Amino acid sequence: MRSTTAKQARQSEREYCESCQQPVLLGGNPEAAEGRSRRNPVRDARTTGLAKLPRSERVISICDAVIDITSALFSVSSKDLRNPRRSTADIARVTQIAMYVAHVTLALSMRDVGHGFGRDRTTVLYACHQIEDMRDDLEFDRIVSITERVIAAAFGLTEGRGNEVI
Repeated sequence: MRSTTAKQARQSEREYCESCQQPVLLGGNPEAAEGRSRRNPVRDARTTGLAKLPRSERVISICDAVIDITSALFSVSSKDLRNPRRSTADIARVTQIAMYVAHVTLALSMRDVGHGFGRDRTTVLYACHQIEDMRDDLEFDRIVSITERVIAAAFGLTEGRGNEVI
């Protein structure tokens, strides 16, 4: 009988994000969950202004832009989306869509999205699961797809290209 190595034990603790298929660590070090196989960030004319900022400020700037765009798309106050307290179900759903799109379309880690939205990474994980489950509804899927395309266009991302912006 073979004993389990430390590496095998760590791998068994992982769960994979349904939307981006990146490993999510169920406990312990959140940086280990991100893995080292992430694509290189996009470094071109669109992000040179952001590239000069420290990473945490870049994440916050990117998430602020996602919040502003999403609030305009859904005719919701961006102040309501930034509010860390409980809100109505409609506001919470729009916030979840914004978190999901920031994670999936911009390839931000759940920890980064949580930091940018003033939430915990587990809140982002829950939001991604909720939105992924609701995408079975064709009308809801259409709304999320439009939001993804608008955010991708705002950040100058195209299909088939590395979508990381930080």
